[in-house]
Amino acid sequence: MNEYGKEKFDENYIPEIKEGAYEFLEKLSQNAELYLFTTRNLMLAAKWLINNNLDKFFKDITNVKLPSYLYIDDRTICFKGDYNKTFDEIENFKVYWKASLSSK
Repeated sequence: MNEYGKEKFDENYIPEIKEGAYEFLEKLSQNAELYLFTTRNLMLAAKWLINNNLDKFFKDITNVKLPSYLYIDDRTICFKGDYNKTFDEIENFKVYWKASLSSK
């Protein structure tokens, strides 16, 4: 939902909203109950949601992984039953914003 990779990591850094995030969450929230799972500071995450007018789309913010139908994350590999393929995906994994930098 935000623009990573433009600054060095700082847990207090609040990145800009990624273009299209508002519309995506607005549409997604019409058919799903949304929770924000984050490893970042929960108060800063709440502030970011409020500042970007996204808080209305989320039921809660948590750092506990709740049982869910699915997760949307920039650091996810989907296990499809094949350990060898999963291992290969792990070895070659790059988050989207690093992959786009290396393709330039």
